[in-house]
Amino acid sequence: MDFKTEFKPYTIQPQKIEGRSFEIIDEEIGSHSYTAEQYPIVQRVIHSTADFELGKSLRFHHDAIQAGIRAIKTGKKIVTDIKMVSAGINKRRIEKFGCSVHEYITDEGVVKEARALNVTRSIVAMRKGIKEAEGGIFAIGNAPTALLELIRLIKQGAPKPGLIIGFPVGFVSATESKEELMKLDIPFITNQGRKGGSTVAVAAVNAIAIMAERVE
Repeated sequence: MDFKTEFKPYTIQPQKIEGRSFEIIDEEIGSHSYTAEQYPIVQRVIHSTADFELGKSLRFHHDAIQAGIRAIKTGKKIVTDIKMVSAGINKRRIEKFGCSVHEYITDEGVVKEARALNVTRSIVAMRKGIKEAEGGIFAIGNAPTALLELIRLIKQGAPKPGLIIGFPVGFVSATESKEELMKLDIPFITNQGRKGGSTVAVAAVNAIAIMAERVE
């Protein structure tokens, strides 16, 4: 294939591109304190963002990886805060375990209730999701209000998720919502600071799904 430029790509084979990407990450990441269990998540996050600072800002509950693997292998639901997260999750990989992905922010009832209460749709979506996904994975990659509402509901005695993946992004309440998540005694994966986003949440879910495939 002729790209009609002086530069020629390293390869056009997807497996080789990914493999070389991970080699570069391993070469450049430098010293870190992540465990062998945690590092594949960090690796995937950096791969999806090309952001080493973001990757090295990740924080894990001590049972986060095993909790995520258990949730997937037992077919629990995965609830996301927006369509961009649900769209990026590898369905083929999780459906073999009986898992399904759910996003309620566009649900007609959620939209109506949010308008009536004058709150974000993310808040109402979490109220709906937590009733239907006990023991499941909540993957939040956009809205701090979604994560804060999920934390509030858990503190009030709502059914607990198996794992919360919390990567809201932005300037208003994003950093603070993650700090509140890290205070919970419940498995979580998050990061410190304003950075985050849908691609980060997706990378974390997909990394755990890959690990679940490899566990007998």
